[in-house]
Amino acid sequence: MYKELSQTIKSVQQQIVSEERKEILQPLVDFIQLKVKKGENVNINFICTHNSRRSHFAQIWAQAAAFHYNIPNVYCYSGGTEETALFPKVAETLSNQGFTIFKIAEGNNPVYAVKYDDSALPVIGFSKKYDSLFNPSASFAAVMTCSQADGGCPFIAGAEKRIPITFEDPKISDNTPEQTEVYSERSLQIAAEMSHVFSQITK
Repeated sequence: MYKELSQTIKSVQQQIVSEERKEILQPLVDFIQLKVKKGENVNINFICTHNSRRSHFAQIWAQAAAFHYNIPNVYCYSGGTEETALFPKVAETLSNQGFTIFKIAEGNNPVYAVKYDDSALPVIGFSKKYDSLFNPSASFAAVMTCSQADGGCPFIAGAEKRIPITFEDPKISDNTPEQTEVYSERSLQIAAEMSHVFSQITK
């Protein structure tokens, strides 16, 4: 894993995840643990309304945490109830926190490759609907990262388990002097919580 990213993970491991949040995260821990125990692939689709901010943060940090804790066969995805674009500040924030990110396709919905280690396949980041052909159609956990998506998607076809783990939208800081700080804080909160989840898994 890249040195700067490894240092970021070590720093978020010092963050205190509240008991209330641990309780919210526990169903995801249980889902992953059961799959690992059975020797099955762990497919997780992080879903938000626009698949532009929180769902990408969660997908990328979960994939990196799985690698960091050496949990095998974890495949993280993201999607929205509608397709928009990955917000550029998300890529900038993750880059500042140690990921290597490069754009592999331009356009209204650019495609990014996000790497956390030279030897690992990149996470492919772009906005898509949760039921896109890019995402699994069965045997996955649907993690709802915003309350709007959770309420607007009463049924996720193919999901083995539906888990609401909502985060405050950093979009509220857009076009303000606090934007960089707010995006960084939200990213690190999600990093700390995904680190907690994967630290609980026993092989």
